[in-house]
Amino acid sequence: MELKEQTETLKKYLDQLKEQYEHNDPPKDKRDKEFFSYVKETTSPIYKLVEDWEENALTAIKQRKANVHPQQVQSTRENLELLLMHSFYIDVKRKRYMELNHSIHYVLDQLQREITD
Repeated sequence: MELKEQTETLKKYLDQLKEQYEHNDPPKDKRDKEFFSYVKETTSPIYKLVEDWEENALTAIKQRKANVHPQQVQSTRENLELLLMHSFYIDVKRKRYMELNHSIHYVLDQLQREITD
């Protein structure tokens, strides 16, 4: 998958995760094995995509196809991973969640604009 496609897919996942956060209640028991299995199964492909996206984004930056700082890409990966868990466990305040969401969107949008084919 190309970097542009990966970025677009991540943005779609980000919107789905926001819906998950806003319309679901936190689990009754955070140690519930069934819920953990569900979260793991649901988020595994996203984690893989985030990992691949980071590699491709850093490669594009090294090849000067995108003018984004490598630290932004690394921070975005970390923020995406945090957001994944917060979306299911709903264990942060809405303000913090939205700050992470906006930060990730900012870098993804910036990268999309910068990518040269």
